[in-house]
Amino acid sequence: MSFVCNLPLFMIIGSLFLAALSVLLKKAAKMITMAWLAVLMIMDVIVINYTSVHGQFTYSMGEFPAPWGNEIRAGVLEAIVLFIFLGVMLFSIIGGDKYLKLHIGESKENLYFILFDLSIAAVCALVFTNDIFSGYVFLEILTMASCGLMIVKEEGKITLAAIRYMVLNLFGSGFFLLGVILLYGMTGHLLMVPMSDAIAALSEDPEMKLSLAFSIGVMTLGLSIKSGLFPFYFWMPDTYGWSTPTTAAVMSSVVSKAYIFLLIKVYYRVIGPEVMKGLPLQNILFVLGIGGMIIGSLAALRENNINRMVALSSAAQIGYIFMSLGMGLEAAYAAAVFHMLGHAVTKSLLFLTVPRLVDVSDGSMSFRDLKGSGLRHPFAGLMFTAASFSMVGIPVFVGFSSKLFITLAASKAEPKALFYIAIASLVISTVLNALYFIRTVIGIFSRSEGDGLKIESAKEEPTYLVSSIGLMGANVFMGICPMVVYALIERGFLQL
Repeated sequence: MSFVCNLPLFMIIGSLFLAALSVLLKKAAKMITMAWLAVLMIMDVIVINYTSVHGQFTYSMGEFPAPWGNEIRAGVLEAIVLFIFLGVMLFSIIGGDKYLKLHIGESKENLYFILFDLSIAAVCALVFTNDIFSGYVFLEILTMASCGLMIVKEEGKITLAAIRYMVLNLFGSGFFLLGVILLYGMTGHLLMVPMSDAIAALSEDPEMKLSLAFSIGVMTLGLSIKSGLFPFYFWMPDTYGWSTPTTAAVMSSVVSKAYIFLLIKVYYRVIGPEVMKGLPLQNILFVLGIGGMIIGSLAALRENNINRMVALSSAAQIGYIFMSLGMGLEAAYAAAVFHMLGHAVTKSLLFLTVPRLVDVSDGSMSFRDLKGSGLRHPFAGLMFTAASFSMVGIPVFVGFSSKLFITLAASKAEPKALFYIAIASLVISTVLNALYFIRTVIGIFSRSEGDGLKIESAKEEPTYLVSSIGLMGANVFMGICPMVVYALIERGFLQL
């Protein structure tokens, strides 16, 4: 076995070890965590290169073969998804540094990065695991770590928001575990590939199809709650809105997407596209996805608080992903993953930018008080405008490319009614996105009475400059050269 095949395990174990080490590191915990994220990204690039040439590989834990041992499975799809996740986490720390110091203070900094390192380990494990029960274990670790990242702020309504988030997520984890238990009872396996073989045989028995559909439906319910699919998005505004910007950026862009990626692996690797087509679940996902796209957008449109508006827009974007999964096509799965990654780099930038506009508006998040904030902090105004254009789907930005891929996938859907419904929903949601994002952009660049165009110097925050340029660079690259990433995603599904 090539040494490269050990890297996914090193990423997980190293992150867990760093979490323990951060107890002693104190002030150095932040710098070492950022350095570790950079190292992880380098290792992940090596995995991308290896899997692009040699295909996916499986690492057997303790050298115990299937079906007894635990496995890590890595392909180009897992590697490219993890690369974006790690990049977003790194830039979220860099761009949110000012607010970490302000909200949690130096005394709690090492505690924050203990939890952050646990989150890194959990995300890596969810991406690479080939064992469905290990997926559950790391779901729980990620949930607990995320709650800790929220509550360490101890400001405003964050404690209540964290408790609500934890309770709902524990319900979600419980449903997922119930699904795992039911599938294990039917198949006798926990590893994804042996379980898939058993499910393929069971699906031919009409009497087992109902049990199979229920098991998968329960797992989907659990991960839908955790990721914020309609109608379970109501926890988003307070959870993201009251968290420190780094936490909000990571939770909205990485944590919720890691849950969805695990679900995609369950659908594609465990259940299989052919079996999924014979289950009513796909139609339910399609309908709920459209519900999220439209209802989430309407909820965001009614908001008068910029942080809550940005948070609620995530409900609409999650809807795009689930609507694509509901089509059941390989192209739609690939489009869903591309949209997931594009949303990750865009939404993290929004959550890192909004506090800068709030700072130059006397700390108010109200749209009325934010008037002219883009003039008072031109660089933050520019970044918010670019990210907003991406969310709407303006060409050059990744949002346009992801919506184009979803449209192309929908054109292959059968029956053709699905295509027309998907296109109509995309148009309606895009118009609503434009209404609340363009309205906000116009507002922040409109001069208010008595506004003397006081300019805030962005040079005072080189960390924000670095993070915003990095995230926007990824956004534009995926918008101008989308096939570079999309081709890797498609190749990854062939390997999956």
